[in-house]
Amino acid sequence: MTKRSFVCGLDAAISVMGGKWKGLILFSLGEEGPLRFGELRRAVPGISERILILQLREMEASGLVDRKVYHQVPPKVEYSLTDFGSSLNTALAPLGQWGEEHMERIEALP
Repeated sequence: MTKRSFVCGLDAAISVMGGKWKGLILFSLGEEGPLRFGELRRAVPGISERILILQLREMEASGLVDRKVYHQVPPKVEYSLTDFGSSLNTALAPLGQWGEEHMERIEALP
């Protein structure tokens, strides 16, 4: 296995949560707590089922999300943030606040 080397902390953080959807998934799980797949899909508007599955697998592999399977009929699976995922969510909060403050300007960009 090749060890990754990063230029800075931001580079490392983006490698874990890069892409459009992971931040929204983190935000939804942080706001609403553990969610089942269907609930999470409704909480992240515009995401396809396939992409949500792929993103959750990547996030679980990187330790951001925990997947808990309840052995019952019908089957039940819940996703929640790990401590690692919660800490990233906390770090992203100021960026989200910045986006809220500048949303009109950003929407007006060509």
